[in-house]
Amino acid sequence: MVFWKNFYESFEKNFLNHSELEYFVFTDAYELYGEKNNDRIHRIYQENLGWPGNTLFRFRMFVGIKKWLQGFDYLFFINANTVCLKEVTEEEFLPVEQDLLVVQHPGYYRCKTRKMPYEHREESSACIPRGQGKHYVYGAINGGKTAAFLRMAEKLNNDIEKDYAQGIIAKWHDESHLNYYVWSEGNYRLLSPAYAYPENYNLPFEKKIIILDKSKMIELDRNKLQELKDRSIRGRIAKFFTRKIS
Repeated sequence: MVFWKNFYESFEKNFLNHSELEYFVFTDAYELYGEKNNDRIHRIYQENLGWPGNTLFRFRMFVGIKKWLQGFDYLFFINANTVCLKEVTEEEFLPVEQDLLVVQHPGYYRCKTRKMPYEHREESSACIPRGQGKHYVYGAINGGKTAAFLRMAEKLNNDIEKDYAQGIIAKWHDESHLNYYVWSEGNYRLLSPAYAYPENYNLPFEKKIIILDKSKMIELDRNKLQELKDRSIRGRIAKFFTRKIS
C-alpha cells in the first residue's frame, strides 16, 4: 500500500510501452489504487509471513497462481518498492534470444567471484562451490519467457521447501537460490544495475529503474498514520465535549 501507487503509475508511463501489461499484486490489503474497473490489476491475497518468509517463499506464491500466468509471453517479478524512472523499451529489456532476464546486483557488480556472497554450504540446495560462479544477480527484479520463468519458480520453490523442512535457510534467502539457478542454467540476459538502481547509491549507470529506500518510505507512512490517528482522537474528544455541553 505504501509503494503501489508510484509503482503502478511509473510502469504504466515508462515500461514496455508497446506491450500490454497486467499486474499481479501479492498483498494482504483489501483494496489497491487503480483496481476499480481495471481488469489489468489482479490483487492476490497473501497473508503476512513475516521475515524472512515474505521473501523466502515468494516462488511458492508464483507457483500458486500458475494457471493464471501461463497465457502470457513474459513474466517478471519486481519488488514493490520500485519506480520505473525512465523509458524502458522492449528491445533493451526483453530476453528474446535467452530464456531469463536478471540484473546485476548493484552492490557486487564489480566484485571478483571469490567475494560474491553466494551460498557455499553443501547442505543447501542453493550451494555454489567456492571459486565458481560468474555474476551475482539481484533478487529484486527478474523474469523471462513464461515457460522458463515458471520452470525456474517451480524448481526453486521445491528446493526452498526441501531446505526449510531440514532447518536450512540459504544465506540470502530466495536471492541465493536465484543465483544458484542462474549459475547452473546459464541461459539468461544480464542487465546492468541501471535497471535496479538503489536511490541512495552513486553508481556509474543511468537511473532507469530505481529501488526506493523501504525504511524511509515506511517511516513516512507511519508518520501519516500517526497524524490520522491524532486527528481521529481529536475528533472523538471534540464530539465528547459537544455531547457533554449539550
